[in-house]
Amino acid sequence: MSQRIEDYALIGDTHTAALVGRDGSLDWLCVPRFDSAACFAALLGSPDHGRWLVAPKGAGPATRRSYRKGTLVLVQEWDTPSGTVRVTDFMPPRHHRPRVYRRVEGVHGSVEMVTELIIRFEYGSQVPWVLQDGNVIRGVAGPDAIEVESPFPLRGEHMRHDAEFVVNEGDRLDFRLHWALSYEEQGRDVDSEGALADTLAFWESWSAGLVEVHGQWEALVQRSLLTLKALTYAPTGGIVAAPTTSLPEALGGTRNWDYRYCWVRDATLTIDGLVEAGCRDEAEAWLWWLVRAVAGSPEQMQIMYGVAGERRLPELEMDWLPGYEGSSPVRVGNAASLQFQLDIYGELMVAIDVARSQGVGSAGAIWDLQRALLEFVEEHWDEPDQGIWELRGPPQPLVYSRVMAWSAMDRGVRAVEHDGLEGPVKRWREVRDLIHAQVCSRGFNEEVGAFTQAYGSTELDASILLAPLMGFLPISDTRIVSTIEAVQRELMVNGFVIRYRNDSGVDGLPGQEGTFLPCSLWLVSCLALLGRTEEALAIFERVRAVANDVGLFSEEYDTSRGRLVGNFPQAFTHVAFINAARVLAAALEGKPVLSTSSE
Repeated sequence: MSQRIEDYALIGDTHTAALVGRDGSLDWLCVPRFDSAACFAALLGSPDHGRWLVAPKGAGPATRRSYRKGTLVLVQEWDTPSGTVRVTDFMPPRHHRPRVYRRVEGVHGSVEMVTELIIRFEYGSQVPWVLQDGNVIRGVAGPDAIEVESPFPLRGEHMRHDAEFVVNEGDRLDFRLHWALSYEEQGRDVDSEGALADTLAFWESWSAGLVEVHGQWEALVQRSLLTLKALTYAPTGGIVAAPTTSLPEALGGTRNWDYRYCWVRDATLTIDGLVEAGCRDEAEAWLWWLVRAVAGSPEQMQIMYGVAGERRLPELEMDWLPGYEGSSPVRVGNAASLQFQLDIYGELMVAIDVARSQGVGSAGAIWDLQRALLEFVEEHWDEPDQGIWELRGPPQPLVYSRVMAWSAMDRGVRAVEHDGLEGPVKRWREVRDLIHAQVCSRGFNEEVGAFTQAYGSTELDASILLAPLMGFLPISDTRIVSTIEAVQRELMVNGFVIRYRNDSGVDGLPGQEGTFLPCSLWLVSCLALLGRTEEALAIFERVRAVANDVGLFSEEYDTSRGRLVGNFPQAFTHVAFINAARVLAAALEGKPVLSTSSE
């Protein structure tokens, strides 16, 4: 990956995702293959590890770029001394295998162009066997095959293929890349004009069904919803956290994780945001993905799964890759999948409660699952865990985890009392009240004036901003207000919120990280609910301004360098942005604010 994270844009077909840079280079194609992610480019190393460039010869970044309105069709234009050229990148709705189309058009004048193709599989480690038949190049290595069709023959040397060509005003040239399993038939081709029409129609039709509830930020929210849709794996309904791995939380550091999985934790806010935006089909598909993925014994529930519900996600290090801007190791898989994180039981219960309240999902099999989860929480809610931030140090009695254990029992009580389902509500109510009392007595530190990260700790943790949004305490409760103010004093760095301070190495990892964008957006929601709309608006606009020029967020922001960091684009940030915009828009208009609270 030779550019800044924010210089990339996302294209996808709800099965596969690709990143296209401002320099015209497609550097990452991630194809779920269930045993691994088949990638023809590594993103994290030098161009030798894979790329596909189509751009003006010797030109820098595109002069301008944008998505076609309401779609994931990316348009980039370069103004050169001799003329202007346009490159349109898109992935048509899935027929069987992923396809990337790149259309080059001469806008005016005459522009010298270059294309360079470097095919690599398995994170840049495998050089394929390449055959060329006229204008078609086919690279094969093991189970993977890439086929690229060019308007003209490409010359091959030094394990790459390239060509120079000229585009005049009115010219139109189409390139196509398609990935397949090497042992399958290649399948039928789709003409470029028809593929573009299909792609535009698919996304425009989907966007037309969105509900407008976000005030002046409607266009930005639509882009976030489109991004979420692009991160959906349509066959199962799973939504990946990001399409990338090991983009660092701190440039040059070791906090580099694989986010190409589906987190149970993301479900609560995602379902809430999708339903409110009118994306009921996606919310229901996500809910049923959750139910299938976590089915089985509650003690074996994981915090994350593969897009089809895969459970084995072993973490490996790709030691042949230098990492993005020297950030190593590069990891594939995620060992955090083996951690005990108590909060996910609450997040799953809240997600199902939100869905049920909106008429999404059914009660039968889902309620049976919920009852099993509630029995587990009853027995294990007081155990230390590694929590929402997947701390790699020893387990702790984390306050947010206990809040979410309370949320699990609270939603169980609600399901009986409000929805007429059967269960031992008296016992659940007693457990719920016991957890609440313990968190209030042991989680709130009078000297600090805030709920802290863990019992007995003086460290703050921004995750507690979710407590009022989950209904644990009213937003006006003095303990919540003082906690919000403590977060503003102690966890804000140059106007953005960090998750926690790691001065004492509380998370078991060296170094620090960037500010965590979802936390800043949770603060926006809290301040808006408090009626402090000017403060909320200022923070919201600050976060909005760090999205890249096509409206995409990563996970974190490095305020000292003015750079996006972390995996990209990040679903959790886009979900938090959608929900914060909804809460803030309602507060500014004096309307009742909806939240995920069960109250």
